[in-house]
Amino acid sequence: MADAAAADDRGVFNRSAMAQDVDSIQIARLAGLFPDAQPDIFYSRAPVRICDLGGWTDTWFAEYGQVLNLAVAPRVHVQLAAAPSQGRGRVLIQAQNYGDVYFFEPGGGFQKHPLLEACVEFARVPYELDLSISLYSTMPAGASTGTSAAVAVALLGALFALQGRQISPAEIAHAAWRVETERLKQQSGIQDQYGAAFGGINLIQMDHYPHASRTQVFLPPVRRAELQQRLVLVYLGSNHFSSAIHEMVIRGLENAGPHCQPLQDLRESVPRGIAALQQGDIDAFGQALVANHEAQRRLHPALISAEADLVAGIAREFEAAGWKVNGAGGNGGSMTILGSAERAARQAMSDAITQRLPSAQVIPVVLDLDGLQVQPGESFSG
Repeated sequence: MADAAAADDRGVFNRSAMAQDVDSIQIARLAGLFPDAQPDIFYSRAPVRICDLGGWTDTWFAEYGQVLNLAVAPRVHVQLAAAPSQGRGRVLIQAQNYGDVYFFEPGGGFQKHPLLEACVEFARVPYELDLSISLYSTMPAGASTGTSAAVAVALLGALFALQGRQISPAEIAHAAWRVETERLKQQSGIQDQYGAAFGGINLIQMDHYPHASRTQVFLPPVRRAELQQRLVLVYLGSNHFSSAIHEMVIRGLENAGPHCQPLQDLRESVPRGIAALQQGDIDAFGQALVANHEAQRRLHPALISAEADLVAGIAREFEAAGWKVNGAGGNGGSMTILGSAERAARQAMSDAITQRLPSAQVIPVVLDLDGLQVQPGESFSG
């Protein structure tokens, strides 16, 4: 896994980023797929997101809002293989991170991984095709980095490419949102899907849920390099999950209305963050992260966990410029720290975090400027 992560962090789009993609085809053949055919193969990838200033305002109960987020690797990788079936087409799903390999019948009800299965149904791949779908990421499950949206974007991108459908990033983002909300009946904002589809530094403005537009925030290469060097992603050691606290916050915001002060505070962190980046003031961007972090605490104290407070205290001790829990907050998940400009201080901070919170994991991240990428066959570089 270390080699796969290293390849991903360099930005190399190649087959080595899949855990065992050659074995994926062999597994498919052992399962009875592609007995006499060489399948068409598509590889796709999509980034996750961190530093989501303005999160919670991209939701149905907020009605309108804006979010600034950063798309980063580690990415989600998908391998899709397809060939004509000898009968009714079958779909083999290989969820590598979970060790699950199973057949899924579209229209027969969801089984082990509803998100993957819902994407297959949504894409409406012709029934006369046999499919093998293999997915992998080095990002821990439940890290609150929009991984489920990245999975949906990457998988839909591959399924649409198989059918020769040319879909814009905005259309892919909306399709992924529809899978989660319409097919799976889940609560979902729109920022994660846009980050995965477009990549880069994203300003996502939502005039009326779920209708939104995306603008790229430009940073000169020198400042972008500084920002990337100082980003420290900390997995807090347990999976993030939607909880009674989140439902309580949603009910409270629904009753308070879209113009309530907590949502206004979150919205106001976005122009502050954009101004800092446009001025090349990385430390000021860190202050915007802290402002948003504390605005989430004011939504409900439990949105900032004891582990997050511990990590923030360590970050402060080592003179980090800022920090923020990723996503909605609550138990588990992750947080992003904008560390000191001094490399030695960042390393000492990372060491202190894993020493004082042994369950924590520091995950190397790299800004992803490409967003969803899909390529067929053997055409990857590297």
